[in-house]
Formats: sequence, C-alpha cells, structure tokens
Amino acid sequence: MKRQKWWGLALTMLLVSGAALAGCGGGGSATKVKIGEVTRSIFYAPQYVALEKGFFKEEGLDVELQTTSGGDKTMTALLSGAIDVALVGSETSIYVYQQGSEDPVINFGQVTQTDGTFLMARDGSGAFDWNNLKGKVFLGQRKGGMPQMAGEFTLNKKGIDPHADLELIQNIDFANIASAYASGTGEFVQLFEPQASIFEKEGRGKVVASFGVESGRLPYTVFMTKQSYINKNDATVQKFTNALYKAQQWVDANSPEDIADAIMPYFKDSDRDIVVSSVKRYKEQGSYATDPIVDEAEWNNLLDVMEQAGELKERVAPDTIVNNSFAEKAKQAK
Repeated sequence: MKRQKWWGLALTMLLVSGAALAGCGGGGSATKVKIGEVTRSIFYAPQYVALEKGFFKEEGLDVELQTTSGGDKTMTALLSGAIDVALVGSETSIYVYQQGSEDPVINFGQVTQTDGTFLMARDGSGAFDWNNLKGKVFLGQRKGGMPQMAGEFTLNKKGIDPHADLELIQNIDFANIASAYASGTGEFVQLFEPQASIFEKEGRGKVVASFGVESGRLPYTVFMTKQSYINKNDATVQKFTNALYKAQQWVDANSPEDIADAIMPYFKDSDRDIVVSSVKRYKEQGSYATDPIVDEAEWNNLLDVMEQAGELKERVAPDTIVNNSFAEKAKQAK
C-alpha cells in the first residue's frame, strides 16, 4: 500500500512538473501573430523563408499571413487591429505620423533596402541611355507610393523631368500595370519581379536599368506595428525580430536556387526558373537586407525621395517612429 501511495505521489509530481514546463514554452501553445503583407512578392523572400524554415516556430510564434493588397488597406488593417504586424513601405508610417496619430506606427524590422522595380524597354535593342526616355510614353507606378517616388527620384537624378520630358502614365492600379503594358500601353514601364523576368522570357521587352540601384539604399519594406502593441507585447516583437534575422542570414548565405525552392510554396503557380531569376536579380543588387536595422543614412535617403516627390510635410527624425532595439538584440543573440 505504501508503495502504491509513493508511485501515486510521484506520478502527480511528474504531471505537475510537465504542466509547468509546457507553460514555460517547452510544449505550450505558441503566441499568435497576424501579419498583413502589402502584396505577395518575391521581393519579400526573407519573410517566406522565416515561415518555411520554421524560424518563427523556433521562437514560439504561430504566424498567420494574409495579403492586404495595397498600402492604404494594409495600414487600415493595422490601425484597426485586424492584423498585428504589417509588411509595407516605411513611407506609410510617415503618412500616419503626419496625420497626428496618438498611437504611432513604429518600424522595427527592415526586410528590403532598395526599391524593387526595374525599367523595361519595349524595344531593348541597342545601348541604353536614360535620355532615350525623353518624349516617350512611360508607364509608371501609383502616385504617392514608394515605387513611383523612387522612380521619379531616379529620373530627376538623370536630368529628366518626369512631368515635362516624357508622357507619364500613373493612373493605373498597381495590379493592372503589367497587363496594361502587355496590351500595348507604354514604350517603357516600371515593373517588379517576377513580371520583368516573365516579360523578358515572352519577348515583350528588356530590362535596361534598375531603380533599386539608381535610387540608393533606403528602408523600402519594413515590418511595423503600433506603439501600443509594442508596449503590451515587447517580448513577442523581440521573438518576431529574432526569427526575421535568422531568415535574413539564411537568405544571405544561400543560392538563388535554394531560396527559390524554399519560397516556392508561396508561388505555386510560378515557373521555378522565373522565381530563381527574380531572386538572383534582387540578391545581386543587394535588395534583401541582411539584418533588420533601419540605419539613419537609409532613413534620410527615404526622406529625400519623399521630399522631392512633394509627399513630405516635414522631415521626421528616425528615432521618432523607428525602434532598432529589437533588431540590435536579435543580432547580439545570434
């Protein structure tokens, strides 16, 4: 009888200690985090790597990804609480700040550090010169968005007034730009990958320049969230940033082919060769940030781009709506 009582007590102690371990993360429920990405894009490869390679899970996070098409919709979803974290252009956080929000949107994890668009010429024969655009029809991006601002910033650098020296079309929705070009609109077009590689393969044009290279380093796409979310969930934000950094290091260390294989589940209808080509272009021009830190030089370049586009009311100091503490701790923990 005494032996039975001892085993009963031991079993109870094991169950209690097991529950305690589970509560500490040894096997307990993961913390749910909802991400809203502004679009589904190969440009965001580190995010998909973090999901597919289990880096978020390693940090005890259960991440739910949804595509909240468009910067305005993405920011609305974040501000309303429909999502916890947004992957979107950092200019959107500045727009919110300029409106005087009491709960500012904070940039905490940079994903891409250049513009992601390329200049495609319908007639790609002969040597390219930026002056070739003068007097031509240029199918650009939506006004107020980073692709359009980076595009115009580059044109101005090359001595081209986008509103006087060429016929600029920028009233077509982002989702319809490629189809408009395919139907014959524009002699030049500003495109993201993989559409640029697809059109090259189809013989519809040739990539002649990169707006990412020409406009310089800037915090183009960043993970951001509300200050109130950080105040209540700082440990979760840290774990999220840790996972992002692991993914960024993995992308930096691996080949375009390996990266393409990792992210293919998010591009099931895409040709693998096109995905490889797209990743290769972005890797070669350094578009994928190798750590989550938004540095001051990049931030100031962003402000220059926005200022020239007439979209900036006043220059916003980076420490106002950028929090690099999570990125710095992630790098130290690696």
